[in-house]
Amino acid sequence: MVRFNQYLKEKYGGRIQKISIDAGFTCPNRDGYVAFGGCTFCNNTSFSPYAMTKQSVEEQIEKSMEFYSRRFKNIKGYIAYFQAFSNTYAPVDKLKEIYDKAMEYDEIIGMSIGTRPDVVPEPVLDLIATYTAKKPEIWIEYGLQTANIKTLRNINRGHGVSEFVDAVLRTKKRAGIKVCAHMIVGLPGDEYEDYIETAKLIAALPIEGIKIHPLHVVKHTVMAKQYANGEFQVLQMEEYARIVADILEHLPEDIIVHRLTGEAGDDELIAPQWCSSKRKMDVLKAIEEAVSRKKEEKKLLKI
Repeated sequence: MVRFNQYLKEKYGGRIQKISIDAGFTCPNRDGYVAFGGCTFCNNTSFSPYAMTKQSVEEQIEKSMEFYSRRFKNIKGYIAYFQAFSNTYAPVDKLKEIYDKAMEYDEIIGMSIGTRPDVVPEPVLDLIATYTAKKPEIWIEYGLQTANIKTLRNINRGHGVSEFVDAVLRTKKRAGIKVCAHMIVGLPGDEYEDYIETAKLIAALPIEGIKIHPLHVVKHTVMAKQYANGEFQVLQMEEYARIVADILEHLPEDIIVHRLTGEAGDDELIAPQWCSSKRKMDVLKAIEEAVSRKKEEKKLLKI
């Protein structure tokens, strides 16, 4: 397992900082193209500091670079992270206009584009591939969440597993674009076997990176109402840590791990409380301990 910040530090000789950007996109399961209402777990204001902002892309980038340059020493560059909603869901000329604004900064060494696997037509992938000639870190982050088609349907995802596989394979036909897959542990309807199956699917595809998130319920979502009605339970931290340790065991050793947890602000978070931003280090420590226990168990089995 290789941590993303470790990969960047070794490659560029110092800290590379991601800058979260809201470029004003929406999603096809929000505007009626495939569905309405969005994913049942989604409230983007809990994921991105600039979600629903009225600031321009340039303003967001410049304010973030100013902030991080004061906070950290030895920053070698930045990655423009198009995070909120589906960041390939627009006409190609509009996407080019937005991406170009970010890529014109010398300090920015690449971009990471968060999106869905059903909104990356060939012309969009061709456009993204053009940036790889000058910027070394061009990532597309595809939200799969789970390989369980019933769960995808129940969370109003609006796409299936086949669209994810297709998007990854089409993306990797373009040299220089790296793929990061997102999965969520704890979705209602998913069981342990679904987490492992999702990990195995990701491992079987040409994917360089992964983000693993625990399900956390935030305000102003469909899932918040379902949770209040007692329709599902959230995982305990130790249980999540054990599952993540098992997931990592099924992934390639050289996969780049972008995230192992996820959190929300206290003003947005409903449950579980360990997904508070204040508890992030506790979660990471629990995962490290779970991974260590698995290694010790393997040693004992060999004796």
